[in-house]
Amino acid sequence: MSTKQIRDYYNSTKNSNVRADLAYATSLLKDYRIAIDCGCGAGSDIAFLRNNEFTVYAFDIEEESIRRCAKRFKHDEKVILSVDSFSSFVYPNASLILADASLLFCPPSEFDQVWTKIKQALSKRGVFCGTFLGPRDTMATTDYADSVFWPAGKVFTEAEVRKNFEGFNIATFSEIDLSGETDQGIAHHWHMYSVVAQKV
Repeated sequence: MSTKQIRDYYNSTKNSNVRADLAYATSLLKDYRIAIDCGCGAGSDIAFLRNNEFTVYAFDIEEESIRRCAKRFKHDEKVILSVDSFSSFVYPNASLILADASLLFCPPSEFDQVWTKIKQALSKRGVFCGTFLGPRDTMATTDYADSVFWPAGKVFTEAEVRKNFEGFNIATFSEIDLSGETDQGIAHHWHMYSVVAQKV
């Protein structure tokens, strides 16, 4: 992805409406409000979480993301930012871990280790909210990964996604399977599994 494409994406998403899954996930938590935003982008989810009284640890592998968020939340001591990948980030204990359209960028060879860290970081009754890449998504193809300079992401079947949540109660599970265009007018097929699950 070029620098211009990254900037255009952040400009278009900085004030995105919160997804229903995230709003629902936060409603499951009453007292202990520590969140991790994995792949925080322009910070729209951070803003929502702070409005709901979460302390937010947020990371992104893109320095541009963290520069923007540092400026946006410069007066907020309860937003802790770092330039990190899923593998390099040091996960604090948290009641909510958000990985919305970001885990698909975790290299397949690193996923199992990363997923173990995520599960260990979640407190008892903590909530995971995120998406997993399905096999019919445009991003699941090697050609797509080559064209945007990303490694091929970890692809899941529905059964494999559900297996990740042994030791959780799955609160919501939905499959997104549709065709359309990106914000840049490029044809794309989306195939993802969206999950909100609470650790038992």
